[in-house]
Amino acid sequence: MTLRAAGLEHGYGDETTLEDVSLTVSPGEVVAIIGPSGVGKTTLLRLLALFEPPRAGSLEYDGTDVWGVSSQRRLACRRRIGMVFQEAGLFDASVRRNAEYGVHVRRSWGERLRREFADLVGLRNGNSVAMEALETVGLADKLEQHAGSLSGGEAQRVAFARALAYDPDFLLLDEPTSDLDPRNTAVIEDAVREAGDRDIGVAVATHDMNQARRIADRVAVILDDGITEAGETERIFERPEDERTRKFIDGELIY
Repeated sequence: MTLRAAGLEHGYGDETTLEDVSLTVSPGEVVAIIGPSGVGKTTLLRLLALFEPPRAGSLEYDGTDVWGVSSQRRLACRRRIGMVFQEAGLFDASVRRNAEYGVHVRRSWGERLRREFADLVGLRNGNSVAMEALETVGLADKLEQHAGSLSGGEAQRVAFARALAYDPDFLLLDEPTSDLDPRNTAVIEDAVREAGDRDIGVAVATHDMNQARRIADRVAVILDDGITEAGETERIFERPEDERTRKFIDGELIY
């Protein structure tokens, strides 16, 4: 099973943000998408998350062209993809309610009603997937705390747990540690590695090249309108084949 973009082109209005972009994310691997601000990293993640169709090119989920099938089938694919944004965007509710939201909305209405009480009991007994996700990000002790009382780093960790709780096939992260302190950054990076260990394919957009080097199996470099180079992490950083990649990594290419 893979999430595969081939020859993507996209933009807004008359502006082209991405051109001829191809990228594959496989189960169990972490792919870092690096590049300066404004080159289309977030746009690429939104396309991979199936939020909107590209202007050109194709997106395949497990070999299926998702924009060539029915909306119902496309929704089924979208529900197997989680995304964490740069801003946590938590609901006005408890940490528990936020963490279990993704699981809750993926159930039928009848199942939601039948399982409401069972979920609550399961969470308090530490048996639910939402509780397990909170344990992954080190916040199980804040289960009933209101989300509004969390620090920025804690809120981002809850957002990560919310996406992880429904056990997606693919997890897309848009600058997940931007402006976080080292402790919260380390917790999220550990959670990214654990997601990979659980056979979840992860794509992380980041401007932090050190972070990409720490957590990624492969790196894709976006400069100008598209991917200039992609490959195994150490090869990209130590032996880039494209001169633009080398200049960007060495800090010579200024945007």
